[in-house]
Amino acid sequence: MRSDYELTVGLEVHAELKTKTKIFCSCPTEYGAEPNTLCCPVCMGLPGALPTLNKAVVELAIRAGLATHCSIAPISTHDRKNYFYPDMPKAYQISQYRTPLCRDGYLDVDTPDGSTRVRIVRIHIEEDAGKLIHDTEQGTLLDFNRCGVPLIEIVSAPDLHSADEARAYLRKLRTLLLYTEVSDCKMNEGSLRCDVNLSVRRRGESVFGVRTEIKNLNSISFVGKAIEDEFSRQIDLLEHGEHIVQETRRFDEKSGKTVRMRIKENADDYRYFPEPDLPPIYTTDEQIEDIRRSLPRLPDERKADYLAKYGLSPADADQISSDRAMADYFEAAAAHTEYPKVLAGILLTEVLRHSLGDFFVCPIAPEHLAELATLTAKSIVNSSTAKGLIAELWETDQSPSELVRERNLSQINDEAFLHALVLEILMSNPKFLADHQNGKKNVAKAVIGQVMKQTGGRANPVLLGEIVAKQFN
Repeated sequence: MRSDYELTVGLEVHAELKTKTKIFCSCPTEYGAEPNTLCCPVCMGLPGALPTLNKAVVELAIRAGLATHCSIAPISTHDRKNYFYPDMPKAYQISQYRTPLCRDGYLDVDTPDGSTRVRIVRIHIEEDAGKLIHDTEQGTLLDFNRCGVPLIEIVSAPDLHSADEARAYLRKLRTLLLYTEVSDCKMNEGSLRCDVNLSVRRRGESVFGVRTEIKNLNSISFVGKAIEDEFSRQIDLLEHGEHIVQETRRFDEKSGKTVRMRIKENADDYRYFPEPDLPPIYTTDEQIEDIRRSLPRLPDERKADYLAKYGLSPADADQISSDRAMADYFEAAAAHTEYPKVLAGILLTEVLRHSLGDFFVCPIAPEHLAELATLTAKSIVNSSTAKGLIAELWETDQSPSELVRERNLSQINDEAFLHALVLEILMSNPKFLADHQNGKKNVAKAVIGQVMKQTGGRANPVLLGEIVAKQFN
């Protein structure tokens, strides 16, 4: 049944900008403060209080626009967006509607079915809303701390057609915002949130179906689950001859279902009008080029470089380039070794195993990890020894070559010596051969384990495996 229908999705992503103060006043943007301790007459919207635009907000928004191939408007304006339902304490939001700061960009997104281009219609700046807490005993409580926290809203075209594509787009967008230091993208703190606009139509139809919106999703995983559920819900309604209602819904994390919040509003319902208290934003070509020059090398450029220059696999190149700190570290280390593929393998296995948390951290000097990659590639140490060395270097960084010399950790590549050890173990443990003849599995692994134990883990595992295999053939 699902194959008879086409899913169309557009995303509106709200990212909190990485500023110290709010968009129109000097109140701090700290997270988790006591209610109503980070607010003033300006961000509370009190009569007579006049906003002043934070210059850093404009600069960060332009960084996001340039990273997503947008055109930057030479003149953009502010609009006041009015709310007739109780979503925000002061009942209006200063945003951009008629002339956004950035428009007509795109992101190229890799999916399991290949690369797809997602158009970005606009990126505009706006203030965050305050928080309403509805309590059955105390009534509605107001917290103005988030009022005026600076946001950009990134609006995609309806170019996504599956939950997988939506997740891939969000991951790519989050990577760019982190790379360019526009936002910290902490979804658990609400600094990256997503609204999903979704419609369903029968394949072959030219007109989009009725659109619903799913609000305030704070997890890439939840975005995918919400899309899947809403897709199924709308198909079920259409199959039973019912009509889709244009409405705003939310995603219930416990049930995994979308739930109606209210009938969907249109732009006219917001009663937009030009913001009377703020002048237009003027940007010059020189200012834009200055910001462009300040951008780091972005993931797509780095990935292409890793494929061409270092010969990494597409998967490894994508994983390393998707984290700016890891990419910086990899490039610094790759300058010190002729074996970047081995380096990438160590980085993406052992180093990541130790680098816990949301962000890449490695206390090992890049040249020391490069040194370890060279030792491994030249078979001076085996993977088991390298693993142990990384654990030690993580605690006390030093030259791995010196440790190998001091502790005699070099890999044993002497075939005759290893062959003699294997024969000795088989002669002293005749049960190994008997078990093998009786069809028992893992006998070879047991013999290899005995040799590794006797050599302190220094035996060449590939050579040893070949020697043991010959004894059992």
